[in-house]
Formats: sequence, structure tokens, C-alpha cells
Amino acid sequence: MTTIEEPATAIRTVTVEIDGREVSVPEGTTIYDAAKSVDIDIPVLCHNERYDPVGVCRMCVVDTGGRAFAAACVRPCEDGMEVKTSTPELERNRATLTELLLSDQPPREEDPKQTTTGDNLLLDLADRFDVAKETAGLPCGSGRGLDTSNPVIAVDHDACILCDRCVRACDDIQGNDVIGRSGKGYSTTISFDLDDPMGASSCVTCGECVQACPTGALTNKAINDVPIRPREELDAVDTVCPYCGVGCALTYYVDRERGAIAFAEGRDQPGSQSRLCVKGRYGWDYAASPQRLTVPLIRVDSSYPKGPLSADVRGDGRNDRGRGGGGGGRSGGGRGSGLSKNRKDGRRKPGGLVDYDEVLPHFREATWEEALDLIARRLKEIHAEQGAGAIAGFGSAKCSNEEAYLFQKLIRAGFGTNNVDHCTRLCHASSVAALFEGVGSGAVSTTYGDVANADVVIITGSNPTANHPVASSFFKQARRRGTKIVYVDPRASTVSEHADYHCQVKPGTDVAFYNAIMHEVIRLGLIDMDFIRARVSGFEDLVRTVDEYPPERAAQITGVDADLIREVARVWGEAKAGVIYWGMGISQHTTGTDNARCLIALCSITGNVGRPGTGLHPLRGQNNVQGASDAGLIPMFYPDYQGVDRDGTRRRFEEAWGTRLDPERGLTVTEIIGSVLKPGGVRGMYMLGENPFLSDPNINKVRKALSQLDFLVVQDIFLTETAEFADVILPASSYLEKDGSYTNTDRRVQLGRKVMDPPGQARVDWEIIQDIARRIGLDWSYSSASEVFDEMVALMPSYANLRHDNLGLSGKLYPNADPDHSDGTVVLFDERFNTDDGLAHLVPAQWLPAKELPDAEFPLVLNTGRLLEHWHTGSMTRRSYALDAISPIAEVYMHPKDAADRGLSHGQTARVRSRRGSIELQVRVSHREQAGNCFIPFHFREAAANLLTIDEIDPFGKIPEFKFCAIQVEALGGREAESLSTGPLNGMGSV
Repeated sequence: MTTIEEPATAIRTVTVEIDGREVSVPEGTTIYDAAKSVDIDIPVLCHNERYDPVGVCRMCVVDTGGRAFAAACVRPCEDGMEVKTSTPELERNRATLTELLLSDQPPREEDPKQTTTGDNLLLDLADRFDVAKETAGLPCGSGRGLDTSNPVIAVDHDACILCDRCVRACDDIQGNDVIGRSGKGYSTTISFDLDDPMGASSCVTCGECVQACPTGALTNKAINDVPIRPREELDAVDTVCPYCGVGCALTYYVDRERGAIAFAEGRDQPGSQSRLCVKGRYGWDYAASPQRLTVPLIRVDSSYPKGPLSADVRGDGRNDRGRGGGGGGRSGGGRGSGLSKNRKDGRRKPGGLVDYDEVLPHFREATWEEALDLIARRLKEIHAEQGAGAIAGFGSAKCSNEEAYLFQKLIRAGFGTNNVDHCTRLCHASSVAALFEGVGSGAVSTTYGDVANADVVIITGSNPTANHPVASSFFKQARRRGTKIVYVDPRASTVSEHADYHCQVKPGTDVAFYNAIMHEVIRLGLIDMDFIRARVSGFEDLVRTVDEYPPERAAQITGVDADLIREVARVWGEAKAGVIYWGMGISQHTTGTDNARCLIALCSITGNVGRPGTGLHPLRGQNNVQGASDAGLIPMFYPDYQGVDRDGTRRRFEEAWGTRLDPERGLTVTEIIGSVLKPGGVRGMYMLGENPFLSDPNINKVRKALSQLDFLVVQDIFLTETAEFADVILPASSYLEKDGSYTNTDRRVQLGRKVMDPPGQARVDWEIIQDIARRIGLDWSYSSASEVFDEMVALMPSYANLRHDNLGLSGKLYPNADPDHSDGTVVLFDERFNTDDGLAHLVPAQWLPAKELPDAEFPLVLNTGRLLEHWHTGSMTRRSYALDAISPIAEVYMHPKDAADRGLSHGQTARVRSRRGSIELQVRVSHREQAGNCFIPFHFREAAANLLTIDEIDPFGKIPEFKFCAIQVEALGGREAESLSTGPLNGMGSV
């Protein structure tokens, strides 16, 4: 296991004299950086150390003895150079420049930056040089205009000084290439794409430009009328982002008088390096939604026998024509909801959310004591009457490590069953299965930032620009520095625009493609035989299998040209260092484990594991899916992936927890749903922050199973579709309202810190779990999240030495021998793999077709996934003003020919149907799709994609097939289409 360090090479130094002080610096160091190293301040405007220097503003000019002053931010030091940084002439020049720039600025009392965050750098310089717009006597130009088309970012062109910091932030940091310049002379302005309004451009609203801008040209708008004020007037809370597995570090600035967050900024951390995406920077207001659950609820007697309570969840709404589907139209940031029972015209109110007016009358408010007593009594009764196997728990990857640990401990120690799982079953379960089998660890073997050390990167089955946008910014940066990117995916997502090679495989053909790559790597002799002999088993069997997949055969199966397959194989085989990053396009198949086995083999036979710039990295989906899995929230493993069916392991946990434990593996998410429908199966469930009604495949089956449960507890922050089937609903805490640790996709364990108090009677999740545990007879007395963490770490060798108080502001990578002095291990498996024999175990795979293939009735293939602006079932993001405003509509993405063949045009409403049901949504004609393939995001309950998907599972990872099922898309006709055209799905609406 290694950390990445700079190579030990001789660095030539130069010596310069700056303001009479002798300074020795590495050759190539700029004057600005040399001065900064000895605490000499040189004023800047256009320069920021995070961006490439350009020397545009000339504020940093210094006297080097030459004919003209030199821009310190771009001029390198030369041996023997004498530099003066603050002569009277330099100061006069800077004052004059400041005065000229200030002349066109808005008045200080109206400046968009100064009246919000209060940190206009140009005004700071004006104060430093004692100049003012009012006394300059210079003409003031204006009229370049305002652009308020983006919902959360305002552009004031009159306040722009053309320093290009926003351009470099967009290009150098985020790699989005949206911002440039347009116009000539004085009319020059920054522009978005081809001088489009910002809100209509390809801008992804990451806010990096706002963080970069030194004046009021780019500023954040207030969200939910919470004013943005100077940082010193607000309470800064350092925490982590609650969305994807990248785990970006951020700071919330909290207005305590209003009890609300004013704005968020990225902060420094070795992984994310101050970067954020639109969700992290602007998607936090869901926690303040008026729809938060604030009091325990118990189902009323008149609402039995149990079943769905709203028309949408019953399937009485427009979608599915009575066979399933979900709720309303577009959201107004959490202000509306679903289909009201009083709306006799059958149209949905805006929102795409559960209709509280329709559901809440079926529940009554209760005290915490009453609700917890009822939960404990009913679960104990089911356990006593029908056995441990009748109890199951779904945990959450959005809760903390401590909460995941306590939840699985409750199910195992309190009810004697391993029937506990969480959403990893729906994202990377097959990846974990293959990694354990192949290398002995389900965690990533290197970080996303290690891409900087790679010659070649394969990104496969993933759309990181949408799903892991900050990680994708590092991929794009690496490519600009020369790393070759091979992108393998059925969709031509924006990643393909940054790739050197895009292999647009047909869905479900990954095994054939990678077998062909390995066939060619072996044929060309580009394997690492020394690595194979010393560290790999099963190579001969692999050779025999991939010998059956020459590029010509693979081309017939995958649709990728044989010559492109050969070229990619050569590029990968010749690379000195290569990493494979993959997503759910690899894992969410019935052949997901086989797909991952191929990636493990491809890295292993070329020696691309265990060194900087090499490795295997399944990009984790949710913010704590890695940590929840580490903490044992899966049915076959105790914490740290210690098998429940291993006698020695079980005895260790029995001793630690003081009770006998089940020696058999438990049921997975999908198996639990199936078990409910069988005699003698699961009868009682505890769901913590999960919404299987929308997240699981084949919604009709899930609806039937939830209806048949004898007792269901739902603990969540909002009323979800799943909660309609609950007997008791407990108001939980969002991540903003508690302390705890979270583990990101890099194995970085970070602290999430409490920002706000939970609303009403809502409580912190781990405390609720503990109260239930006490009521069923467990003697728990934890007083803090850190106390839970200490117990957890004592049972997890991988987390050894970690404590809340040594995680610091940036967290620590595990494993970590000395977290007080080290950031942790970047690269795993430098000497041996984590298998029993220390070898990588190669498992060859044969290509198999998908379980459900297109036919005459259902001729198209459906792929499902995420959008940049939304998150899973939408319960958070559709209550976020910014995220819902940017992306409010459910759409099916179709190839132009497929749409034209069906008489469909962009924006038209169509019906999509499979063998399991149908939904109605808008058509988006998209050149990113292959002919014969469609894509539907699964965030929109009013067009629930998982109503269409099949519930076939991978035999090893037990993960559902979300990426391949047969569908038909058809136009709606006559009166039906006319009715829909007047409904809320017809247009973008306004927010």
C-alpha cells in the first residue's frame, strides 16, 4: 500500500533578490510565487493560484530593471534577478489602473458583490490606493447589460473587468469550456457558448465562475429569500456534500437569525480541491422544505387493510392507465404535490411529489413514546410468532457510518437475522462481488485524483459529467495534460466529447468487448508476464476464453468497429500506467459481475494495479454507499466485509455484541421484496431512508409486496411513496442536522458536521435506532456519534487508528497507519492482493445476451440513469429550488430516426410501455442515443422509469437489470394527446 509522492529528481534552483531579500526557488517559479514564499504581498486581480496565470490585468507588475514592468504572475524568476515590488512608480501605476477599472463599476452601495458577500477585490484595491469612482472624474460606460436567465447566478456585464478568471475557472478547473469573450473593443463582454443567455447555454451551474469572480460581475442569487451577507456576519460550518460518492468538502454560511443557509462554497480538501457541482453548491434547501416530517405518525384503523393511499401510487393516475406509475408534473421547489383527491378533472398539481393532502388523513399524530412502543411491540410479536427470518431492514447510504453500523447491529443482534441491506444492492453489488472474488476487497484500489498519474484511462458504463461531476473535472484536466481517455458506453454523453476514443457499444455487450480487448492485448504480447507469474492466478483459463473473441466477432456483437477495438487494445497495452473507472452501466446488468470480472482481468494481465496511476475504481453513487457497505449494511458481511458464515468471524462479533448471531447469509433488497410475496417470508420491515417503491425494479411487484407486509416502519425526512404503505412513520434528520462520519468513493472518511437543528419533533437517526434497540431488550447507551464510531472501528481492521478527532477538516483515507501525520493510503495492492493467497484471481466470462430482448411488439432497448441536477427518486432535489428549476420535466431521450419513425417530435408527449406497464412523458430528440435505444432518468415519479424495468437479477451480486429491457414508444392520439397538452407536463413552466 502506497501514498503518492513526487519522484526524487534533482531540481535546479535560481536565486533572486526581491525587495532586498535573497530568495532561492526552483527554476520556473514565477516572481509572484517567489515573493509569496517570503510573505511579500503583490496585489493581483486577474490572478488566482488555482488557475493558469495569464497576466491580463497588469495589477501585479513589478520592476525587474528592464525597459517595461513585468507581470509577476507570469514572469519566471531568473538567476541573479533583482526585483522591486512596491516602488512609488509601481504604486502610482496600480492606483491609476484601479481608478480606470473602477470608473465603469456600479456604485459601491449598489455593487452586487459588495452588497452580498462583501468581498469585491477591486473595491479592496480602491481602498488600498485611496481612489474612488466619485472623485476620478472619468466617463462611465454602461449598458452592457444584466443577464438573470440562470435561476441562481446573476451576470452584471457592467461590473465585469474582463480579468478572465471566470473563463479559466470554467476551462482550467471544471473543464466545461462554456465561457469566452464576445464583441470588440469597449463592447467586449464575457459570453456563454455562442453569446447565449447563461440560462440557455450549456452552462451546468457549478458556480465555479462565481467563486472565481473578483467583482460583482458574477454573483449568487438568494435562494428562498434568504439574503446573502458577508461571511463575517454568518456562521461558517465545514462539512461534506450529501449527494454523490465524490464527497466534496464544502462550507455552509448560516444565517442564525433566520435559521437558514445563505450560501455554500467549496473548501480545500485533497480530493475535491474546493470544487463543487450544481447540487453541492445550490441543492441544500430541500432540508428546509415545509414538507419535512416533524411528528411521528401512526396509520388510523380505518385505513386497513393496507395498500397505497394516493391515486398515483395506486395507479389511478394518467400514467400506466391503472397499472402503476407515479405522481405529479413539475415541481415548484417542494411547494406543490401530487394528485389531490379533490381534483375531479384528474389533472395533477405541480410537484412530482407525494400529495400530503391525500395521504396524511390516513395517519394520526402520535408521541414518540407511543410510536416507538408500537414499533417494538409489533416487531417483537412478528419475531416471536414467525421467527427471525420474518424480519428485515433496509438501511440508507445517505445516513452516516455510525447510523449504518447501529442499524445493521439492531437487525442482527436484536432480531437474530442477516436480512439487512441497502441501496448498494441497486448500484455496485456486482462490482463488489467481482472485486472480492478477484482482489479480496470491495473498495477502490486508487483515488479519482490518481488519474493525474495515468497514461491511459478507461471510463466505462459511467457518465461522470452528470453522476460524478467533480471527479470528471479531474479526468478532463488529465486529458488536457496528455492522458488518453477511452470512453466505453452505449450513450454519447458529454464525456465522449473529451475522449480520445469513444467505443459506443450496444447495451449489454461489455463482456464481448473486453474479451476482445484482452484477446488483442495477449496476441500483441502487451501483457506483463512478470506480474502475471508473481501475482495472478487463472491466467491460462482466461487465455482460452478470450481466444474465442477476436475483434471481428466482437464487432458483430458490440457494434464497435474491429479496427477501433484493435487500436484501443494497443493503446491500453502500451500504457505505462492505466486506471479503469466504471459506473452502473457495468454493474446494473444480469451480467454485472461478469462485466467487472473482465475489468479486473484487463488491469491484472497488464500489471495495471498497485502503482500510482493504475487501478480499479468503481465510482460510488451515493455520498455514503462506501461507508454503509464498510459498516456492514449488507446481508452477507459484518462490518469490514467479514463473512457472516465464517465461524471465527461470527464468534468475534458475538463476543463483541453479547448475543448469538445468525450463521446464514441474509436476503438482499430484491430477495426481501420477493420473500414478502411468499408464504413464510418476510412479514415485518424497518426502512431507514429508503424508497423502494421508486428505486426498485418492476414497481407493480414492489407495490404488491409492500401492501402484504404485516408491519412496516418508515423513518425518513419526507413522506415518500413507500411511506404510504407504512404502519408507523418516524420523522428523521437530514445530514445537515447531525454529526457523523461519511466515507466517499476514494475511501476518504470525513466528518459531516451539524448545520441546523431538526425541524419540529424530528430526531437524529442514530438516537431513534438506539431507542428502538432499548425497547426490544438491547442494553445500548451511546452518548454521541463518536462513541459509536470508536466501537465500529475496533471491529474494522481497515479503519484502524481512525477517530473523530483525528479526521480533521479534510478527512483521512483508509487504511491509515498514522492518521495524526498522514492523509492515508492512496494506492492499494502494491505488494499483494487482499485474497487469502495474495494473488489476483482471474475469472473468465462468456458473453450472454440480456434476459429480455427486443421484438416486434417492443423493438427498443431502455436504459435508465441519473441527470446532473437530480438525485435518485427526487425526494431531495425536486424540493430544491435551483435543481428543480433547471430540470423540471420527465423526458425520454430518443435517437432522431427512432422519433421520426414514430411520428414524434421534440417536446411532444408520448407513451413508453414495456411488458410491465406504461408511462407518459415528453420526448427529447437526442443525438447522444444509439438508434434503437432510449434513455429515461428515474427521478420523476410522474413517469416512473422503474415501472418499466425487469426484476431479473445477477446471480452473483443479486443486482437488478436496470440497464436493459424491451420497450415501445408511441405517440398519443386524438383527444388523449389534446388533454395532455394542457396539463403541467406540456411546458417548462416558471419558478
